[in-house]
Amino acid sequence: MSYTTRDLQARLTSLGYNPGVIDGMKGRNTRKAANNALNDRGLKYQSDLFDKSGLHRVHWHWAASSYNVSEELCSHYNGVSDHEGNHHEGGARPEHQADYRAGRVGVSHTLNGNTGAIGEAVTGMHGSSDYPFSWGDYPLTWAAIDMMLEKTAQHCHDFDIPVSRTSTLSHAEIQTTLGIRQNAKWDFMVLPGMDKVWDPVSIGDALRERLLRFL
Repeated sequence: MSYTTRDLQARLTSLGYNPGVIDGMKGRNTRKAANNALNDRGLKYQSDLFDKSGLHRVHWHWAASSYNVSEELCSHYNGVSDHEGNHHEGGARPEHQADYRAGRVGVSHTLNGNTGAIGEAVTGMHGSSDYPFSWGDYPLTWAAIDMMLEKTAQHCHDFDIPVSRTSTLSHAEIQTTLGIRQNAKWDFMVLPGMDKVWDPVSIGDALRERLLRFL
């Protein structure tokens, strides 16, 4: 497996090292953090800092759909959790994301961010809007979110993915946290019971805290 500098920076951060800003540039801070991680773990190659599966992140989405779970909807994700808390298999197994190739291997759930990243989604949010805020006819449910987090916990266990801002994060956090430009995504900037959108990283922190319950 090969990993981008941005992948390495995100992985180092998730392991507790400080490569500086995640910007895709292998500068002094990134090299120092990588060397520290390798020395601490008795490893030789930077690729050894990653799980052998090649998977190193989980991205959370909502499907902007009704509550209906169709084959077409599932084809965009590795897994979909419905509003009642049932989990449905996606268009590709998580392991396929390690060798993602557009239209051939894996699913495309995040713009320019699919390789090594598992995409888990919840149904709902069709017809919703952020400004002005409206839930639409299919608001998020905690049952769906908790099933998504339960599956995330399984992925974290199976593929050595730490719970962190750079390894378990929402679609709305991708651009801010990883520097991968997205198209004004706001999943997740709101959670059940809220009446306005909020900072995506703060929402992500709440989801990560909730995720810890399933580990």
